[in-house]
Order: sequence, then C-alpha cells, then structure tokens
Amino acid sequence: MSSDRQEPASPVRRRLLDEAARVLAEEGPAALSARRLVKAVGASTMAVYTHFGSMPALVREVMREGVERFLSRVDAVAPGTDPVRELTELCRVYQEFARAEPDVYAVMFGGSSLAGFELTQGDRKMGVALLRHPRDAIRRCIASGRFRADADADLLVRQLFVQMHGLAQLAHAGYILGIYGPEDVLAGLLRDFAVASGDDPEQAARSVRSGLGE
Repeated sequence: MSSDRQEPASPVRRRLLDEAARVLAEEGPAALSARRLVKAVGASTMAVYTHFGSMPALVREVMREGVERFLSRVDAVAPGTDPVRELTELCRVYQEFARAEPDVYAVMFGGSSLAGFELTQGDRKMGVALLRHPRDAIRRCIASGRFRADADADLLVRQLFVQMHGLAQLAHAGYILGIYGPEDVLAGLLRDFAVASGDDPEQAARSVRSGLGE
C-alpha cells in the first residue's frame, strides 16, 4: 500500500462511516442526520463534526473510505506471468468487495445525489483511479500477445467495468437465478471477454479458472 494512504480509522470514526453508508444505501439522503448517526453508534453529536467537520464532508469521506478499502484488496493482486489470470483475479476481487461492503459500494456507485454532496474533479480522479489496475493488466495482455495488438485498453477497461458493476448489482438484488450462479456468470463473462479481445479460447479458459481459484 502506498505511503499516502490514510491511517486506520478510529473505532468511532469507522462506525460513523459504516452507519452513514448503510443509511444512504438503504434509505437515501433524506434519512441521513448527525443525530441519527450518533445515536446508532453510541457517540455524541460532536463526534460527527470532530471527525469530519460537516455532513457533506462525512459523505465525501464515505466515498473516499470506500476507495481505500477497495484498493487495499486490489493491492494484494500481484502482476505475474499470466496477465489474463491477473485480470481475472482483479475482477474476482471487485465482486468480493461488492458482496462484503454492499452499503459502501452502493454509495460509491449508486449514481444518486447524496445529501447535497457534489463530486469534485478530485473525487472523479479518485474514482477513475480504480480502473488503473485492470487497465494495466489489459495492457500487459496486449503486450504479451494474448489480446489483439490493436486493442484499446482504455475502452476495454470501461467495458469491463460496466460488466462488473452490472453483475454486482444484479447479484445483490438476487436476479442471478437458475442453474448458473454469479460465479458461473463471472467465469463465462471473463472467458468471453478475453476471447473477444483476441485470446485463444483454451488459454482464456485456463487463465480464468486459475484466477478464480478453480
């Protein structure tokens, strides 16, 4: 993890962030108040302003904290000799994060206005930074000859992001029904993505199985 990451949050600060994320995700901005948050976590109203300064700042910090938690998982995926396997691992981590942190994930990618909070250019850059790891893995796929030489890594990573978000949302809502569960859909999606990008079908299947730990 890079040295500019924030220090671990205090227990009260972490509980406030988690409760704010839960309220925003489940009930929307209108339900969010300092009084409600501190009552839920057993702190004083001043705790919100001591740790965050204001309610909009708290909402921004929920988003920043989500990015930090996401990146801490992504950082554990080391580049190796098989870039398609690496890309698969990154996508597996994405789905694991969405399942483990559903409220924070919903605030990060829910797409709604959050208690009057508006994204700054810095916030947008922070969000785009989440694409850096899979984009770099795709570039390695191209450089190694697994993907087509003329493949556009910036376009491919955005296509993959859309697919990952769609799967996470539908899985959370319980819409992945029948004989194929979310893991089956993820495996098929990644295999087909690699093949469509130029990979050999058998190689793609092996790398995806390996990256998913099968």
